[in-house]
Amino acid sequence: MKPSKKNFVVILLGPPGSGKGTQARMIQEKFDLDYIGSGKLLRARASKNDYTGKKIGDVIHRGERVPTPVVFKIWMEEFEKIKRKGIFKGLVVDGSPRTIFEAKMMEEALNWYSWYKETKIFFIKISKKEAIERLAKRRICKSCGEGSLVKESLSECSKCGGVLVARKDDTVEAINLRWGWYKREVMPTVRFYQKKKNFFEIDGNQSIDDVFKDILKKLKK
Repeated sequence: MKPSKKNFVVILLGPPGSGKGTQARMIQEKFDLDYIGSGKLLRARASKNDYTGKKIGDVIHRGERVPTPVVFKIWMEEFEKIKRKGIFKGLVVDGSPRTIFEAKMMEEALNWYSWYKETKIFFIKISKKEAIERLAKRRICKSCGEGSLVKESLSECSKCGGVLVARKDDTVEAINLRWGWYKREVMPTVRFYQKKKNFFEIDGNQSIDDVFKDILKKLKK
């Protein structure tokens, strides 16, 4: 199945633990799209031994939000890399924008690169209780950065065989902090997008496959 238009952009939003990262990867693989995940990009930037890298690491560890100027600079660098490739099939944006200000900046950036026209925004909705239960089970690969919800007995990454560990920002304290700024800042962004015809809400309490099926149905329109 193919989407109705070429060169489309998919933006995935949702609370921590909603599975937006998993859905982003599934969409990317199905349609062979480019991918931008702010969380993954920020964790990669945090590995650099400079002021900004260390500061990003500290902020992430506390479960707080990295400021927009830092995030937007990283976005623009990634957009430019994609544009230089010359062939654009489409783009998946995972977990951004997080504020109304970022949403407006994202629109301008996508327009700048002539990518905005066929954009669809998906909000994957789950409860806080469900989010905490999922995040308690989440593991990330120390080698390739692949993340997933796994059973406690599983210790190897299914992608590369690396060691799976709990993320530093998946403690109960950090999750509560992230949920707090999600309610304060991300939800107003969701309401900003709800006024648009290209916004779709998805029930995230379903299985991963059923969430994906619902997204695909909307992409066909």
